Amino acid sequence: MPTAPSEPQALEPPAGVWLLTSYRAGDNAQVLGLAEALGWRFAIKSLRFRKTEFITNRLLGSTLAGVIDPGASALAPPWPDLVISAGRRNEPVARWIQAQARRASPPQRTRLVHLGRPWADPRHFDLIVTTPQYRVPARANVLTIGAPLHRVTAAGLAAAARKWAPVLAALPRPWIAILVGGSSPPYVFDAAMARDLARQANALARQRGAALLVTTSPRTRPEAAAALRDAIAQPAFFHDWTPDPDANPYLGLLALADEFIVTGESMSMAAEACSTGKPVHLFDMGWGWSAMRPPGHPGLAASRGIGEALAPQRLKHWALAHLLPERVRRDVRVILRRLVEEGHAAWLGDPAPAAGKPAPDDRAAAVARVRALFARPR
Repeated sequence: MPTAPSEPQALEPPAGVWLLTSYRAGDNAQVLGLAEALGWRFAIKSLRFRKTEFITNRLLGSTLAGVIDPGASALAPPWPDLVISAGRRNEPVARWIQAQARRASPPQRTRLVHLGRPWADPRHFDLIVTTPQYRVPARANVLTIGAPLHRVTAAGLAAAARKWAPVLAALPRPWIAILVGGSSPPYVFDAAMARDLARQANALARQRGAALLVTTSPRTRPEAAAALRDAIAQPAFFHDWTPDPDANPYLGLLALADEFIVTGESMSMAAEACSTGKPVHLFDMGWGWSAMRPPGHPGLAASRGIGEALAPQRLKHWALAHLLPERVRRDVRVILRRLVEEGHAAWLGDPAPAAGKPAPDDRAAAVARVRALFARPR
């Protein structure tokens, strides 16, 4: 008599879960967002890297050679059952941890979950959770989701609203929050770009009779932040980013603002703003071949002249965007244009819907795939 097909049965939560974090706030938010959604206890291993890490990491693949003082992060036994990482720099560390666990006595299995683009061959990871901008080939261990994972929850927004509402109460409503990122090849957020953002934000705020709530980020260069602050002409709250999490109003702005303007190079900020269901305006940081808006869009920025077109930094960015192997490139336009096409956002300067359409939350799909790594047949 044939037996019934076996069904997966979840094991107990892993005894050890390590999160590798480093200098990119967006990567860290994704790692923490997935870990918090899993609901398992975890330890954060915050890493700092040497300037030479690219060479050692690419040559050795599985190494701590690029890490400054790995002992400070307690990368030592007992080895974890699960490592969650994001970003190129953390990949060799995750693979090194897995190798140490295999060599332990008795050998231990450490599962690796990597978020975003893997620089190493995907076969080195148990699961890759990626987004379309990276064009990671379809494989059994690859989950492609619509936009980066994030940490925004209803409870977190409610708490942030209670904290920041009194701080912002004197400003006239409605409120338009400007979420400012920074340079990310091929996009440069310099003082000139900051002034252009301010010009367009001022126009929208005047049209709405609104105040502007501005927050910069770790990638915003001081000269760009200063230019933006000086060019804001409407009533405004302006926060220069600091490492102090208690002083960061970001979640409060997500909770309290009526509309958002987001610099288009940051997929994490775009995803978080779109998750609120409020109108989101995407600021196109490109022009010519790097324009974020699709060809033929009436709002495309004009060429800035032959001098800027041939500037060394722009030529470098062109090379990064066109000459590197496809598996290590990214094209944020894939996600931005989809957000606009599906009604989750609009380009700054275009009419925005009265209410945004919340972007789908892919955390549940990612959580299910991670939990499946720890399941066995019933």
